Amino acid sequence: MHSPRNRFDIYAPVHKGLRACFAHTLVNVGRLDYSDGAEVDAVTTEVLDLLVFCQKHLEKENRFVHPAMEARRPGSAASALTEHVHHEGDIAMLRELVLTLRQLPALRRQAVAQQLYQRLAAFVTENLAHMAHEEREHNRVLWETHSDDEIRAIEAAIVGSLPPDEAQLSLRWMLTAMSAEERAGFLGGMRQHAPAEAFQGVLAMLRPLLGERDRFKLDTALGLPRRVADVTGAV
Repeated sequence: MHSPRNRFDIYAPVHKGLRACFAHTLVNVGRLDYSDGAEVDAVTTEVLDLLVFCQKHLEKENRFVHPAMEARRPGSAASALTEHVHHEGDIAMLRELVLTLRQLPALRRQAVAQQLYQRLAAFVTENLAHMAHEEREHNRVLWETHSDDEIRAIEAAIVGSLPPDEAQLSLRWMLTAMSAEERAGFLGGMRQHAPAEAFQGVLAMLRPLLGERDRFKLDTALGLPRRVADVTGAV
């Protein structure tokens, strides 16, 4: 959905990150070699990280976004709150499947691995539809009842509530899923308003996750020193 008159979209960055995390994790679970213990550990850790990302995201919406909507348009977040309860149940179920898979010997993992893939696929499908509804209907409510500055204040409250580990998990997926322009704009704002060490820490986390072309574009946009590999070998 395109925002009217380029209104501020509180959902856009985090939903891009969630979609990227959903896709990455679902593909890896689908091709999991359940007989390989190290691979099982690595892939199920990705599933657990995804579940944490989802759980914390819905908690932040429940705590910050939905009360703002309900305060000015009662009932506007009711269906989402009900769906969040359902999602929390799914998160708990998927976490139990992961723990079960990790505890089984290799010869008994196949059925549980297949069940984890099928249940995760259903969870991803439901969440994609849920996020599209939020972007369409919740944004409409927010834009009709709040100014952009007020919506930005809600986002600032969410960001300020994140402990470092949650912030890093969110930023890892959000920043790698953004377009080059969005990434440069986000990090340019962060450089202006966040402590220098925090900005440098995010850059250090992000750079190994980007391809050479995206690193080159980011350095150019932010006026950072260009690495030799980025200048001569961008692909």
